[in-house]
Parts: sequence; structure tokens; C-alpha cells
Amino acid sequence: MKEGLFIGRLARELGLNPRTIRYYEALGLLPEPGRTPSGYRHYPPEVADRLRFVKKAQRLGFTLHEIKDILLLKEEGTEPCLHVRNLAQKKVRELEELIKESKALRENLKALLKSKPLPKKGIICPHIEATVTRSIKKGLKRLKR
Repeated sequence: MKEGLFIGRLARELGLNPRTIRYYEALGLLPEPGRTPSGYRHYPPEVADRLRFVKKAQRLGFTLHEIKDILLLKEEGTEPCLHVRNLAQKKVRELEELIKESKALRENLKALLKSKPLPKKGIICPHIEATVTRSIKKGLKRLKR
């Protein structure tokens, strides 16, 4: 058998779950591997480098869809660096907005903690109903995505 890795060894070496590797394969992040006569996946050694790239890109905040686009650009012979820079600039703007919303959320929570007990005139909890502002609600929706 030619040089390569079975999914279990590949997963162990990269600290991944074999299901994750199969998922990445299903999404198109990895090329379909060869199979042994008994049906086991057998990956070429360069797949490990590709998976390391995917992990690094995820740590930088890129989604699997964005990573797939980057990989496709490279496979088509286009250097994806300009695309990556544009994505990174967009992510920086999103993070700055999230930081701003998080700071406002922190201030609202501090205000809630400093407030005196309110009479029970709220629908559920007057502390929350009196404190959370509309901009914070928008930020919370983004955090839940």
C-alpha cells in the first residue's frame, strides 16, 4: 500500500475526532480519500497540512464556509491572500462592533447589580426589564448566532 494515513492515526496526530475529519470531507474541505479494499479511508500525507490550515483559519475566526472558499481559490490557481485580507477586515469591523456592544452589556449588568430591589411590577423580572436596552438586545441576538 502506498504511503498515507488512516483516519484514526490522522485524527490522533492532529488532535481531531475522526467524525470531524469525515465532516470536513463531506463539506468539501478535504478531497475524497482513497479507500482500502476493505473500505477504510486512506489519506495522502498532504491532507495533514490541509487540516492544520483549517484549524489555524478557524482559530482566526474564519467559518468553515469561508475556509472552503479560500481552499477553492487556491485549487483554482488564484492566490487567496487578497480575499483573506478582505475577510479579515470585515471580521475586525464585526469584532469592534461586538466589543462595543459587550461593553454596553457589561455596564448594564453592573447597573443591575448596583440597583436596589424593585417592586414586583415587571412581567417576569423588573431588574432585567428596567435595565436591558434595545442596543444590548441586538448584541445578544448576535452572540446567540
